[in-house]
Amino acid sequence: MKKNDLRVIKTKKAIYQALTHILKDKPLTDIKVSELCREASINRGTFYFHYEEVDDVFKEFFKEVIVDLEESYKAPYKHISAHQLINSAYKNLDPKTVRIFHHVKKYEDFYRIILSENVSTTYYYMFFDAIRSNFIQDSKIGKYDESKKYVYSYMTNAIIGLIIEWHRNNFEESVDDMNIHLVETLKVLT
Repeated sequence: MKKNDLRVIKTKKAIYQALTHILKDKPLTDIKVSELCREASINRGTFYFHYEEVDDVFKEFFKEVIVDLEESYKAPYKHISAHQLINSAYKNLDPKTVRIFHHVKKYEDFYRIILSENVSTTYYYMFFDAIRSNFIQDSKIGKYDESKKYVYSYMTNAIIGLIIEWHRNNFEESVDDMNIHLVETLKVLT
């Protein structure tokens, strides 16, 4: 079966949704394949055709979310030259072009889970590394400075901190408000 087969896409989407639903009430380590199959309305054979264990589903879904996160992160910089990106992109960022909080809102249920106490911190660090790698990629357009690795970590935690605070406020602020908070934060940090 091809990866772009509509049946595969629908099956995986059902499995992701089922996992997300179960994770609201139960830690990942406690979820059984049979429970996930019941929730997704699939049989065990279908599950094992695609995955070996429940953790594999979470990892695959996480990777899908991270790809979307990276695209959202890069959206404001599509029309900026390398020189501008290195020298002033963060300071001159227009909140209307920021897409990262649109991404978080799109995957709100997922973020509620990875920022909850029911999931291993392993996934938090995977999230951290995904955001941090974008800062590092931006720096590689120019000359990468190893001494700035702590700056990239600091900036990454600033973004994650905004997302965590938004989560603590039950995602009540609008995406536009969050974009403004991010731009203001980046101006202070850069």
